Amino acid sequence: MKAQRIKIVLRGRNLEDILPFLSTDAIELVDENPDIVVTHGGDGVLLGSEREFPGIPKFPVRDIRTAPLCEEHSGYDKLIKLLIEDKLKKTTLIKIEARTKNKKLKAVNDIFVHNLDPVSAIRYKVWIDGRSYGEEIVGDGVGVATVHGSTAYYRSITHSIFRVGIGLAFSNSTELVNHLVLPESSFIRIQITRGPAILVSDNNPEKIELTKDDIVEISKISEVMTVYGHEIFMCPRCRKLRHPRD
Repeated sequence: MKAQRIKIVLRGRNLEDILPFLSTDAIELVDENPDIVVTHGGDGVLLGSEREFPGIPKFPVRDIRTAPLCEEHSGYDKLIKLLIEDKLKKTTLIKIEARTKNKKLKAVNDIFVHNLDPVSAIRYKVWIDGRSYGEEIVGDGVGVATVHGSTAYYRSITHSIFRVGIGLAFSNSTELVNHLVLPESSFIRIQITRGPAILVSDNNPEKIELTKDDIVEISKISEVMTVYGHEIFMCPRCRKLRHPRD
C-alpha cells in the first residue's frame, strides 16, 4: 500500500531554491489544510506563517542565500529527508497575548509597548502578579519576551538571553530599571500615564495605539506553536557563521 503523502504549504522567499527538493512522491504541495508548513527564510516568515496557519506544525528552513549554514545543516536534501522520514525533533513553543481596549495580539517572540513619537518618551507603570514594580517609568518602552524571543529584541535591549520563563525588558528608561526574568505564569499589567504609545507583537503588521490611562495586560496563553527541527533552525554553529562576533 502506498504511503500517504505529506501535505505541505510552503512560505518564504527564494522558493525556487528549495522547491526542487520538495518535488518527490512523498510530498504534496497544497494551498490550504496542510499537515505541516515549511518556511524558507528566517524568524519573520516563521512568525508570519504561525499567524496564517495557527496550530499547524512548522518546519523552518534557513535561506542559505542570506543565512549561511554549518556543514551539518547546509544541504536542503538532508533536511527534507529528515522531514520525510519523520526524524525531526518536535518542540513546543509557548505563546503570550496582550489584551487592551477589547483587542488582542498574540506573539511567539515578544510583545512591546513603544513610544509612538520617536522623539518623545512615554511614561508608564508596571504591575507583576498584582504587585507594583517600582514607580512611574519614563523611557522608549517596555516589553515581554518568551524564551524563543529572548534572542531577538529582548537581547538587543538587555544584552542577554534566558532559557526558562518570560523576560521583562525596559528600553532606554531614564532611571535605572532592572530587566527581569519571571515565571511563565506571571501576569503583567502596564498602564500608560503619558502617551502616545503603540502596542506591537512579533512582526505583526497589526498595531494598537495607546493613550493616557490605557491598560495592557500580558500573559501566557494555552495556545502553542509546534516546530519541527527547532534545534536545527537555532543551531549555534550556524549562527556563528551569520554573526561571527557573537
